[in-house]
Amino acid sequence: MTRRPTINRPAAVVISSHVARGTVGNRAAVFALEALGFPVWAVPTVTLPWHPGHGPAPRIVPGAAEFSDFMAALATSPHLAEIGAVLTGYLGAAEQAEPIAEFVSAVRRANPDAIHVCDPVIGDSGGLYVPEPVAKAIRDRLFASADIVTPNLFEFGWLTGTGAESNEAIGKAAAGLGARHVVVTSAHPLLAGGTGNLLIGDGRATLAEHRRIDNPPNGTGDLTAALFMAHLLNGGTPQEALHMATASVFELVARACKRGADELMPEVDQASLRRPTAMVQMRQLSRAVPPRPA
Repeated sequence: MTRRPTINRPAAVVISSHVARGTVGNRAAVFALEALGFPVWAVPTVTLPWHPGHGPAPRIVPGAAEFSDFMAALATSPHLAEIGAVLTGYLGAAEQAEPIAEFVSAVRRANPDAIHVCDPVIGDSGGLYVPEPVAKAIRDRLFASADIVTPNLFEFGWLTGTGAESNEAIGKAAAGLGARHVVVTSAHPLLAGGTGNLLIGDGRATLAEHRRIDNPPNGTGDLTAALFMAHLLNGGTPQEALHMATASVFELVARACKRGADELMPEVDQASLRRPTAMVQMRQLSRAVPPRPA
């Protein structure tokens, strides 16, 4: 896998939630990116004591005007051209989507090669866990214009208005999106007892599959998006980035569960971020790629 030098890496901007305790949102993505040598600009959209799955979690959401002013100030930075990628995740309010979209546009003007990765954190198999106006704002202002999107299976179906009942259906729906690459996490496995991430892009469909681990800690989607982005910035192909990101997250989950931890532990398992050794089956799925028009 071709890699960039360890110096002069582009900066990455991560715009997502922040927790005091835990490894989700910005706490997951920023650590992973910095561990791989990337300078990071971190923007919190909401601050919580911990993931709400651990119990009541009061929220601090910046006011709409204050957040808009904050993003506008970042867009005037003389260092804007150093940014190689913007990763957007969980939003604290629907009103945050527009100033984030305007910031992404400013980054693209300063560096036309910069990419926007949208991790649309809106729900899971149980349904939406954000208010519908937030989900719609992410869909219309961020997901629709991103270069790369990394939804889970439920999010992909909700955002595209499709059932996503098979990998073939995902491939067909992905072909209608504007994104260059679509990564659907927790896609349909081919192996019994497995799970995997499905990459659609460049006329190819690739499934990175491994055994399922029940009741994993939160934050796997945040880490997958950040690591996939990092390995692309490092010069890897999309398929290499998928393999590395999937292996790292699988390994981190396995290690955390073996310890009985209720959170991922990348601070302990940094080697898993840099050089994962977990076994991941890579499969090319020809049926998940829509045929070219005659």
